[in-house]
Amino acid sequence: RTVQVPPPPSSSLSSSSSKKEENDEESLKRKREAMAITPDGEMPQKRFYRSRAHCNPLSHNDTFEYPLSPDDFDWTIDHYPNFRVSGGEGERGGGASTNSKNEDDTDGGGTTDKEEKDGVESKVVEEKEESSLSPPPLSSSFEVVPTILDIGCGFGGLTTALATILPDKLILGLEIRAKVTEYVRLRIAALRKENPGQYQNCSVLRSNTMKLMPHFFRKSSLDKIFFCFPDPHFKKKNHSRRIVAERLLTEYAYFLKDGGRLYTITDVEDLHNWHLKHCRAHPMFREFSDAELEDDPCVKAMYNETEEGKKVERAGTKKYYAVYEKIEFEKVSSTGSGNITAENFFETDQFGVFKKE
Repeated sequence: RTVQVPPPPSSSLSSSSSKKEENDEESLKRKREAMAITPDGEMPQKRFYRSRAHCNPLSHNDTFEYPLSPDDFDWTIDHYPNFRVSGGEGERGGGASTNSKNEDDTDGGGTTDKEEKDGVESKVVEEKEESSLSPPPLSSSFEVVPTILDIGCGFGGLTTALATILPDKLILGLEIRAKVTEYVRLRIAALRKENPGQYQNCSVLRSNTMKLMPHFFRKSSLDKIFFCFPDPHFKKKNHSRRIVAERLLTEYAYFLKDGGRLYTITDVEDLHNWHLKHCRAHPMFREFSDAELEDDPCVKAMYNETEEGKKVERAGTKKYYAVYEKIEFEKVSSTGSGNITAENFFETDQFGVFKKE
């Protein structure tokens, strides 16, 4: 005997289908929110952007975008679009007196070649005078180049702090991890929105400093370079991954201006000793004394403003730091111990080569 079950009413079918559609919409909404965790202009939450601290900078698994040369990269597009010239031609206002002079030289008679030339010059000067009354112009791509680098900037604590300490300088945080770089970008965008006119002089770039610095920066173009709590790479076989090493110090000296400063800080004493050993041995760097650093606000910021530094402070452990000055090449060449030539560069116990321990 078979029993025929009547079909469910149409109302129940419609209600079940509507619930399914609602569930699908909610899942799509959650997916969209996951894709864009933090909209531009809102302060990001660090818990969504945490990433593994250790990274192999010598690996070829990651890809990076970079120009062929520094001249091919425009920093005004994505990094400093609203940075304005300070002390530019528009603020000097040098055209007003020239304009009055041109007006005095002209009379009401017929025009001559000289008068026509003066008229053209007067028109150009009037345009300059009008520009002097307007706000400082946006900087051109040739004027906007970062001069202070926070290499391995982490979550951007020092990068944003330096933006307020050095408002006339362009600060760039460099970070190799994609998620952390995105966090710093959103953080700077939120700070710019919350503080109109401020933080326009800082930005962040995802890059591999150990490989790609020559593609972004010119010789003698940097004022300061910071290395705050870098990866110690404890294993001896991984010491070549350390961001402060013989060959890299030569590269940093190439990019720093004469008198430029290189800052290092860590909570690992062995790594600090490594920094001291290699920086002191390098002929292009001189270590500052504590007395010389008393008036440097960047030292205090480096010590207190980084997220890693705050973590170390909460743990109650010690921080070790040192600051070095890039020496002029003429001064290095004038001393016998620092005389670097093509003939002695690769000699054992000289600048470029060390005996294997």
